[in-house]
Amino acid sequence: MSNAKNRIYVAGHRGMVGSAIVRQLEVKGDAVIITRTHGELDLTNQSAVRKFFETEDVNQVYLAAAKVGGIHANNTYPAEFIYENLMMECNIIHSAHLAGVKKLLFLGSSCIYPRAAPQPMREDALLTGVLEPTNEPYAVAKIAGIKLCESYNRQYGRDYRSVMPTNLYGPEDNFHPDNSHVIPALMRRFYEAIEADANVVTIWGSGTPMREFLHVDDMAAASVFVMNLDDETYQANTQPMLSHINVGTGLDCTIRELAETIARVTGFTGRIEFDAGKPDGTLRKLMDVSRLKALGWQARIGLEEGLRETYAWFVANQKVFRK
Repeated sequence: MSNAKNRIYVAGHRGMVGSAIVRQLEVKGDAVIITRTHGELDLTNQSAVRKFFETEDVNQVYLAAAKVGGIHANNTYPAEFIYENLMMECNIIHSAHLAGVKKLLFLGSSCIYPRAAPQPMREDALLTGVLEPTNEPYAVAKIAGIKLCESYNRQYGRDYRSVMPTNLYGPEDNFHPDNSHVIPALMRRFYEAIEADANVVTIWGSGTPMREFLHVDDMAAASVFVMNLDDETYQANTQPMLSHINVGTGLDCTIRELAETIARVTGFTGRIEFDAGKPDGTLRKLMDVSRLKALGWQARIGLEEGLRETYAWFVANQKVFRK
């Protein structure tokens, strides 16, 4: 049995991050990948999740399943955001433990950090200040996920790790006109401007806030890297109650620079205007990735390269937007 492949469960395999992790694991080709759709397994159902782990003989878990959304969705459905995310995390982590699964990777979010955290945000900024009110329920659930992993490690000797990504983009992103994040929203806006032969695109805010962006394939590669770090290296670079690892590029750009790059990628040659009367949000949000760099990993996909690939995917897959 020493040559038997690992049986790896990827929770959330249809999402942007989960699907990228599946692609990474398929390239490696050294594991049996187990997935379930929401229709096949409701992760908020404790007994269903427990039965799944009792019958599937899972060795490793990538916990990429989550209820996600933009500011509007977080503001409108705070109860669903905290309840569903807490239930999924609790059910998967506890059931994995009961089934004897030793290795698990939990995927969080940069929103775990205080709204006024010093920039770039280090891992030890966690729980040092007030969270951003618009997504506090989601952030609290993600913080709980980190602490669940740490608690099972401390009490039961599990090896449950956590990674916190910066703003992600890439294939399988959400391009919905009302609740998408900034990169897919801008891509769709420039695409539709080209289709309509419009010569002006107006963007909310002043264009001066700075943001960091990571291609989802880099996030998946970092996730597999952290999962497979040997215990000695991982423990030497983390602490039992400060074990999460930031994942990002360590570089940011202004929203204006981002918009100009996306215009170039999409081929939009008109004018970009900024509506400074609309809110800017946080002025800067950058991750400190020195811990991950010390472990031996850094992002490889440049922003413009990643944007070109993402836009090509959007055009090829969003046929509903074509004339």
